[in-house]
Amino acid sequence: YIVSGRVQAVGFRHFVHRAAVVEGLHGWVRNLPDGRVEIRAEGEAQALERFEWQVRQGPPASRVEDVEITDLGATGHDTGFT
Repeated sequence: YIVSGRVQAVGFRHFVHRAAVVEGLHGWVRNLPDGRVEIRAEGEAQALERFEWQVRQGPPASRVEDVEITDLGATGHDTGFT
């Protein structure tokens, strides 16, 4: 996922991390230099759907304007979410 809008310095990465852990997903989240946030998430399809809904909402201080989704295929690594 590439998320744009007001998504840095508003607790967005922490929000994403918490949502991913609750859904049992694996992957990571990081800020990009251009102000967007990049997310790599793997898990069960229904968990990913719930996660995507949460990402599109964001925390109260954020304003999600766009979410680009690219299916890169699963790596199969069970590494938690960072």
